[in-house]
Amino acid sequence: MSVLFRDYAGTSRAFDEVFGAEGVRVAYGSVLRQLGKLEADEVRARADYLKSTYLDQGVTFDVGGEERPFPLDIVPRVLLAAEWDEIEAGVTQRVRAIEAFLADVYGEGRVFRDRVIPRQVIASSPHFHRVMHGITPPNGVRCHVAGIDLVRDEVGRFRVLEDNVRVPSGVSYVMTNRRAMFSALPEVTSRHRIRPVEGYPLQLLAALRAAAPSGVADPTVVVLTPGVHNSAYFEHALLARMMGVELVEGRDLVCHNGRVSIRTTQGLRKVHVIYRRIDDEFLDPAQFRADSLLGCAGLITAARAGNVTIANAVGNGVADDKLVYTYMADLIRYYLGQEPILAGVDTWRLEEPEHRAEVMDRLAELVLKPVDGSGGKGIVIGPRATRRELDALRARVLKDPRGWIAQPVVQLSTVPTMIEGRMAPRHVDLRPFAVNSGDGVYVLPGGLTRVALPEGELIVNSSQGGGSKDTW
Repeated sequence: MSVLFRDYAGTSRAFDEVFGAEGVRVAYGSVLRQLGKLEADEVRARADYLKSTYLDQGVTFDVGGEERPFPLDIVPRVLLAAEWDEIEAGVTQRVRAIEAFLADVYGEGRVFRDRVIPRQVIASSPHFHRVMHGITPPNGVRCHVAGIDLVRDEVGRFRVLEDNVRVPSGVSYVMTNRRAMFSALPEVTSRHRIRPVEGYPLQLLAALRAAAPSGVADPTVVVLTPGVHNSAYFEHALLARMMGVELVEGRDLVCHNGRVSIRTTQGLRKVHVIYRRIDDEFLDPAQFRADSLLGCAGLITAARAGNVTIANAVGNGVADDKLVYTYMADLIRYYLGQEPILAGVDTWRLEEPEHRAEVMDRLAELVLKPVDGSGGKGIVIGPRATRRELDALRARVLKDPRGWIAQPVVQLSTVPTMIEGRMAPRHVDLRPFAVNSGDGVYVLPGGLTRVALPEGELIVNSSQGGGSKDTW
């Protein structure tokens, strides 16, 4: 084994995915043997190469207005086929349940009549948009792309941490990470049967074309971006290029008589499917924020008329609401008649008095999350918070209990990560991406592994200083 791992020691509480009580786990045996054939300085040099190539290629994200390369670690994350089979089945099941839930919420509302979830939970969600009620997508799909965040608990079991079915991002890093790793470690990658990820753009394009309004034989698909200043602009441009479709901004679109067109040098051309990377509130100033310059007035009217499909559908965020997350196991049973394949994390709903009373006595032990938060923002990890921070948190929760949930501290699994030239355990999560064409759900093999680079950190988001690993 490489000298890089000589002083490696996993954390006492977290599940280390590479080293177990009996030594190196099966999934990583061959990888570590191949890495061990390289000199330590050579591995370090190739890690530096990964950083430089990402900066040169513009594989960056925005932090506080500063463009930074997205850190890619030299050690891959490896999943055995049997492990992936469970993840794939669990993600597919979850996407199907979410689709059924959204169709019901914006349609008949059986789930309320049957008392599976209180109507007030949905009505009070900031992401529930009544303007979308009664709009049925042409092929019934609302979650064309889903990103389901998974973590591995202390015993190595995968659990769902949250759902992302609004505008999930990060898939571009899955593809660029793979190309970079094949370039940086050809001796290692060539000796393993790694499922490819390059087919994602074609899968996405096929799903978008399948969602076109009925009767359109050759639909025009566009990717709608907020513009170059958006932190995920690299991804928007990459996906548009790889799908062979136009990358547009709101000012490039025109809505007239319930139809959407794109301005071209030859005049206006009809648009049938919009893969939007803009939040709901900024998409249509005629329906939402009147001061938005990012979208195009009239998009919702065109969607209601059945002349354009917006992917993902507006209003999907109600399924992302972390309060709805607490009902997801019941929703899977209700809509699919199945037990959840992937368990969630135990969660307290702070709008319920008995839950709130228990949590208020245990703030210093738990993790509290705002139900509509994203990117790790607003999360308070009780054991690491000061007394002043906990007192301020208590006041916020009591003022708006519906806005918070609480969970136990989950010790995310660890994978060796190169830190200052040596290997150290760092916590990781996994975001598999699922594409729903209406005929089936494709789950991209591997997905995006995000790694928290600071020692002991449990928040892996890039906006909080996290990096990534190639997932085999």
